Amino acid sequence: MKKYLAALICLLLTLPVFSQGVLKGKIINPVNNQPVAFANVLILNTELGAISDENGNYQIGNIPPGLYNVRASFVGFKTATKYEVQITQAKPVQLDFELLEDASELNEVVVSSEFSRSEETPLSVRKLNSNEIERYPGGNRDISRVIQALPGVASTPSFRNDILIRGGAPNENRFFIDEIEVPVINHFSTQGSSGGPVGILNVNLIKNVDLIAGGFPANRMNALSSFFEVQLKEGRRDQMFTQLTVGASELTLSNEGPLGEKTTYLLSARRSYLQGLFRLLGLPFLPTFNDFQVKTTTKLNEKTELTFLGVGAIDKFVLNEDIPENETQEERENRLYLLGVLPIQEQWNYATGLKLKRFRENGFWTFVLSRNMLNNRSFKYANNDASSEANLLFDYLSQESENKFRAENSIFGAGYTLKYGVNYEYARYFIDNFDRATLSGSGQVIDINSTSNFSSYGAFISGSKYFNGERLLLTGGLRMDGSDFGSTATNPLNQISPRVSVSYQLKPNLFATANAGIYYQKPPYTVLGFRNNEGVLVNQENDVQFIRSSQLIGGIEFLVPEKNRRFTAEAFYKKYDNYPSSIRNGIALANLGADFGVIGNEPVNSNAEGRAYGIEFLAQQRLFKDFYGIAALTLVRSEFTNPNTEGFVPSSWDNRFIVSLTAGKRFKNNWELGARWRFLGGTPYTPFDVQESALISNWDVRNSGILDYSRINGERLPAFHQLDLRLDKKYFFKNWNLNWYVDIQNAYNFQALQAPILVPERDNSGQKVINPNDPSRYQLRLIENTAGNVLPTIGIIVEF
Repeated sequence: MKKYLAALICLLLTLPVFSQGVLKGKIINPVNNQPVAFANVLILNTELGAISDENGNYQIGNIPPGLYNVRASFVGFKTATKYEVQITQAKPVQLDFELLEDASELNEVVVSSEFSRSEETPLSVRKLNSNEIERYPGGNRDISRVIQALPGVASTPSFRNDILIRGGAPNENRFFIDEIEVPVINHFSTQGSSGGPVGILNVNLIKNVDLIAGGFPANRMNALSSFFEVQLKEGRRDQMFTQLTVGASELTLSNEGPLGEKTTYLLSARRSYLQGLFRLLGLPFLPTFNDFQVKTTTKLNEKTELTFLGVGAIDKFVLNEDIPENETQEERENRLYLLGVLPIQEQWNYATGLKLKRFRENGFWTFVLSRNMLNNRSFKYANNDASSEANLLFDYLSQESENKFRAENSIFGAGYTLKYGVNYEYARYFIDNFDRATLSGSGQVIDINSTSNFSSYGAFISGSKYFNGERLLLTGGLRMDGSDFGSTATNPLNQISPRVSVSYQLKPNLFATANAGIYYQKPPYTVLGFRNNEGVLVNQENDVQFIRSSQLIGGIEFLVPEKNRRFTAEAFYKKYDNYPSSIRNGIALANLGADFGVIGNEPVNSNAEGRAYGIEFLAQQRLFKDFYGIAALTLVRSEFTNPNTEGFVPSSWDNRFIVSLTAGKRFKNNWELGARWRFLGGTPYTPFDVQESALISNWDVRNSGILDYSRINGERLPAFHQLDLRLDKKYFFKNWNLNWYVDIQNAYNFQALQAPILVPERDNSGQKVINPNDPSRYQLRLIENTAGNVLPTIGIIVEF
C-alpha cells in the first residue's frame, strides 16, 4: 500500500499540464448598473487582453493556469485592478468589474482604486481578497485570524478569534455581508462580546473583505472600533462549480451556479470532526460545530436586483472526563481545573436578509430587510454530577433576536455624492437564568425568567465633494440614533453623531488624510435586558446610555501602483464616555476581558471613561513578480477608569506594541511558500484574592478563584511571539483542480505565559486539602499556565 501511495505522490508532483484557461465577465457602472462597452481588460505582465462588447461582456482565452493581476480601464472611468486572480482549466473564471466615472480634468492627478480608497472612507481602510485570506499562514482560511496581519489589530496567544482593533474591546465591531448585518461570525461566541475559536464564514464564497478601522461612513451604526464589509461572489452564470475541502478539523462543501436565466446561487456547508481530534489528544473539552451559508442574486430587470442571504451555525461543547494515559501531575491539575470550571454549552445562531437595489441614471435606492437570532445555553453541575438538581450551579439560557429595516438613497453627480436614509430595529431579549455561583458567599441565588423588547431607530445624511480637480476630497456626515432602553437613549438628539474627513493629494500617489467624528454604540443586550429577582429592569432604572466614542485620526499614504505597493502611517485617538461599569465589583466592562461565557449580565452604571491612542504603520506589497507581503507595526495604549480606582488603568486590550510580518513567494510548477511572524506586548490581568477564594463556601460553588478587583489589571504578562508557516501545491487538470497544503502554527513552539491558575492542593486520593491553620479554607496554590503548541494542519481542496 505504501508503494502505491508513494507512486501516486510522485505522479502528482511530476504531472505536466498542457491545457489553457479562460477568463470572462461583465463590466458595469455601479452607479446606474449600465454596461461599460468597449472597455479594455488586460492581464498584467502578459500580452493577453480583450475589449468588452456593447453589453459589457468580455472573454480572454488561451491563458496558462496561474495567478494573475487583471486590470480594466476605459476613457472617462477610473481604472480598477483585481489582484491574484486564479486561472484554471477546470472552468472559465468569472470576473466582473465595476468602473466608476472619473470627474478629474487634470491628467497628472492619480486617484487609485487599487487599495480601496473611496469617497466615504478615504482613510483607515484595508482590503483583502479571497486568495489573500485563503493562503494566509496560520490563518486556517479564517477571516478573523487573517485580519491580524493588518495594523492596529491585536491577537491573542490562545485559540480564540477575539478581534481587538486600536485598543478597543471585541464587542466594538460590526459585520456586514453584502450590506446585510450579521452579528455573529464565530462559533462558540461570547455573548455580550464577540470572538470564538473558529470563524463561521467560508472563504470559498468571499470576493473581498474591507476592514474600516476609522472614519466610519454615516450609513453604518452601532460600532466604535471597526466595520467589516464582506462582499460575496456572485454565483456562476454559466454552469455549476463545486469545491470540496478536507482539513484537519472539518469537511467543507461549496457549490455555485445558475438557477435560471435571472438567478444565480452560492451554497456552503461545513461539518467539524474536531471532537474526535480533541479526544485523541486527551483534552478535557470536546467541541463540535456546523455552519452554512447561502446567497442568491436575481436580476429582476436591468434596473432592479434582489439579493437573499442566509448564514447560520450550530455549536455544541461537552466535557471529556476520560483520564489520559501517562498523565503528569501538572497535566492532571490543569485537566481537573478545566473540568471544574468549563460548562456544557449549546449555541446556535442565524442571520438572514433581503436586499433590493433599484438603479436609476444618477444613483440607486437600497432597501434591506433582515432578521438574526442567537440562542445561547450553558449549564454546570458541581463535580459534573448531574444525578441531583441540588448539584446544579447554574443553568443559563438566553436568546437575542433582531428584526431590521434600512432604506438608503445614493445620488451621484459631477464630482459629488449625496446619501441619506433611515433605519428601524425591533429586538427581543429572553433570559432564563438560575445561578448560585456568581454571588457565592453572599447567600443569594439568581433566579430570573423574563422577556424584554426594544425598539431602535436612526437616520443619516452624508455627502462628499471633490475640489481642485480631485486633489481635495471633503466628506461629511451626520446621523442620529435612539432606542427605548433608557430615558436618555430614547431621544435621538442625545446621540447626534457628526463626522468629517479630508483627503488631499500632495503629489501623484501621495495623500494626506484626516478625520474627526463622534460615534455611538448600544450596550450589549445582556446589559439592557438584565433584571433582578424581583423582575425589575435595573439598568433601565439606572438610565444606562449609549456608549460614546470621540475620535481623531490623521495619516499619510503613498502608493506605487506600477509595483502594487502601498505605505501608510496613521495616528489615532479615541475617547470613551458613558461606558458601562459593574455595580457588583466596580470595574468597567472593558476590563473584564473576553472568554467563553457571558459579559454584562449584571447591574451596571454608565459612568466609566476610557481612552485609546497610538500610531500604526503599514507596508503592503500585493502580488508582484511572484512575491507578496505585509509589514505592520502598531504602538497603542488602551486605558479605562473604574469607579473603585483612581485615574486610568490599563484595559484588558492594552498590548502597547504589536508587530506582524507576513510574506510569501510563488515558485515554478505552482508551489507557494508563506510565513508570518507576530510579536505582541503582554496584556494586563487581575490577580486572585487568595484569601476569599480559599473559603470552602466559595470554592465549592465556583470551583475557581475570585479576582481581587482592588488590584484591577495590576499584573502584566510577558510578551508573546509566534511563527506560522504554510506550503501550498496546486495541480490544474482538464476538468478539475487539486490543491494540498501544509499549515504549521507556532512553528518553534513558543510557550506564551497566561494568567496563572489557582488550584487547591490535593492528597494522594485526589481530595482537596483543608488548610490546617484555618479549617474554613482550602489550601490553594498558583500553577503556571501556558498557551501554545506546534499545530500542524494538512488540507486538501478539490474543485470541479
